Amino acid sequence: MNTSVASPADRLVTLPEGLPDLTLGWEVVRWATKYLKQPNGPRAGQRFEFTDSQIRFLLWFYAVNESGDWLFHHAVRRLAKGSGKSPFAALWALAELTAPVRLKDFDRKAPGGCVGKPVDMPWVQIVATAESQTKNTMRMVRAFAPKGSRLVHEFALDPGKTQYFKAPEGTLEQITSSYTAAEGAEATAIVGDELEHWKPNNGGTDLSSTLADNLAKSGSRMLGTCNSWIPGAGCVAEADWDAWVAQEEGRTRNESRILYDARIAPPDTDMTDEASLRRALQIVYDDCWWVNPQAIITRIWDPRSKPDDSRRKYLNQPTAAEDAWITPQQWSALADPTQVVADGEEIVAFFDGSKSRDATALVGCRVSDGHVFTIGVWEPDTAHDTDSVVPVHEIDAAVEQMFGRWQVLGFFSDVKEWEGFAKVTWPERYADRLLVKAVPTGKDPQPIAWDMRSRVYDFTQACELTETEIADTRFTHDGDARVARHMGNARRRPNRYGVSIGKESPDSPKKIDAAVCVIGARMVRRLLLAAPGYKNRKTTRSGRVYGFA
Repeated sequence: MNTSVASPADRLVTLPEGLPDLTLGWEVVRWATKYLKQPNGPRAGQRFEFTDSQIRFLLWFYAVNESGDWLFHHAVRRLAKGSGKSPFAALWALAELTAPVRLKDFDRKAPGGCVGKPVDMPWVQIVATAESQTKNTMRMVRAFAPKGSRLVHEFALDPGKTQYFKAPEGTLEQITSSYTAAEGAEATAIVGDELEHWKPNNGGTDLSSTLADNLAKSGSRMLGTCNSWIPGAGCVAEADWDAWVAQEEGRTRNESRILYDARIAPPDTDMTDEASLRRALQIVYDDCWWVNPQAIITRIWDPRSKPDDSRRKYLNQPTAAEDAWITPQQWSALADPTQVVADGEEIVAFFDGSKSRDATALVGCRVSDGHVFTIGVWEPDTAHDTDSVVPVHEIDAAVEQMFGRWQVLGFFSDVKEWEGFAKVTWPERYADRLLVKAVPTGKDPQPIAWDMRSRVYDFTQACELTETEIADTRFTHDGDARVARHMGNARRRPNRYGVSIGKESPDSPKKIDAAVCVIGARMVRRLLLAAPGYKNRKTTRSGRVYGFA
């Protein structure tokens, strides 16, 4: 049986814990300390000093395994506005141009156990879909390495406004080009600036794919920077986040990984409460000593500021899509992973199944307090380009274990693709244990089969009631990562009965089946509590429910 997994999307700090055993990151720290000066701010002109979080990022991004291969093939720094993303990206670009950032040898006496060498024929690109997106980073490159500086002199750099040359064949350049113009370039390192603005309508997604193909040929890497995004626009920043979440949930095939650096405000942050807001800013900006929290609070509270913009820019929280059913913050605020549904407790459950392409989920709801918990989620290949089939026998076994572990008083199952189980197999095994039936009367009464195709009104009403319960924080859930993702994927779909839910598009790889099961499980509990005679039901000596009083 699948067990609940904590959601990586709920982490407030996403960098890996601890430090890597083998890394070239200390070479970058030593190089920067030697050659760079702080270009602006209160410490302008002084020797450059890293923050602790910047050092941790470098150590992890330059981490290698015992074979000398990178642990991470791609990195994203998604940080709040004013966190210093552009200066750090400029520093990394110059390091890739001049610093000893490729493995020469292992040496346990050296910091990080590695000795580096410069990149042969470095070709570093600072890329975006518009010049305005790259100018801040390129401006910081020029500030770190002006004409006459030690870095320019010792590495014989030829500085320009949009390009730096390093003899004999090294280049650092700012480009804003289409994916067709970028195709084939053998860059050794790429900075992708402001990925929240890389969208299908401006060629950003095609550009990102082309750059990834270019890097794959040489085994080189890209550092992306972004603020939080508006969900549903199809931007590269959102795609990178989805890929990292899939990685952390174990749904990807690659051994090499994405390094994701984000600091995110707690989901229950109240932007109208000063104490709550200050706590959130302390988390988000942590060691950014140059940030004035009061100035940010003033900006957030400015009547001209939009709350959604403030959440994205200063709390580093993606806001919900315009047609989102609920926000990720709303769902996360209900999470209580400490809750344990003990063996023998009374529960109800809902099942939404598919054989391929769509996901399959089984979600329970404790009768006593309405706590929602995950019994199983089975998902197709994340690439959504195969006909991967869900493990039918494993799912059937999960249902059997559910009935063996808890007192299941109600169990509804959608019918499509699982009709044999919903109408025959499971009723033969379990119908006599259920107090509430899926279809209690009519021409074709069913104890378990609840065909959603003919229950549009009932499901729509269940959606609206559950949405209200979530908004009013009337129940808790186990914080399962897969369910959280499905809840975030659900979109509002009005019909003649009210507002139901659906996917963003019929063939979208962003599944909502577990969200359907949450709504269904809450619905079954309501029906059970409203059933005549429920509170006065008879029980056997063992406690198993066998009928109404």
